Amino acid sequence: MARNIEKDKQMRWERKQHILECALHAIAKKGVGSVEIKDIARESKISVGSVYTYFKSKDDVLKEVVRKGQEEYRIFTKNIAENSDMNSLDKLREICTIWLDLKSNWAYTILLQSVRSNETVHGELRDTVTKRFTRNLEPISAIIREGQANGTIKDGAPLELAFYFVSLIQGLTLQRVPGYEIPVNIDVEGIIQLFAQKTY
Repeated sequence: MARNIEKDKQMRWERKQHILECALHAIAKKGVGSVEIKDIARESKISVGSVYTYFKSKDDVLKEVVRKGQEEYRIFTKNIAENSDMNSLDKLREICTIWLDLKSNWAYTILLQSVRSNETVHGELRDTVTKRFTRNLEPISAIIREGQANGTIKDGAPLELAFYFVSLIQGLTLQRVPGYEIPVNIDVEGIIQLFAQKTY
């Protein structure tokens, strides 16, 4: 009996994650203001009623998609920042490479910007997303402070440099919409050298 309960919980969790992943793409394609539960259901290949089994409203879906994405990003950057086996530039290189390689990040980046700029989104959620975004700069800022201390990363306010780094790779991500990618090679090493301490 206990095994069946655990199996049911696992299946519900997996189905919810599937809906969230599909919702991310539906929102990115249709826009925060235009997307409806039926669009999320269609993208998920389930009924509208099934979506409502897991979420009370479109707003609930939106909140959870954004929270999940920002939390996963925080853990991703924090783990790299705390990796003592990598030097500072390698940490930035790793973040940049992985971020640009993940095919779904264009949708996540569009979602973040849409939530923060769309007036149809509740102000409380817009504030929450903005505060999380700012907090999520800290692991990058820590990498930059570390690199400045050992002379490998250029001088400057660490938080500002972290903001520039994140904004740059997110901006490049927006150019990678599937089927409409800008046909220009992205040189990760060139990006990293923008933040490296120059040695003459």
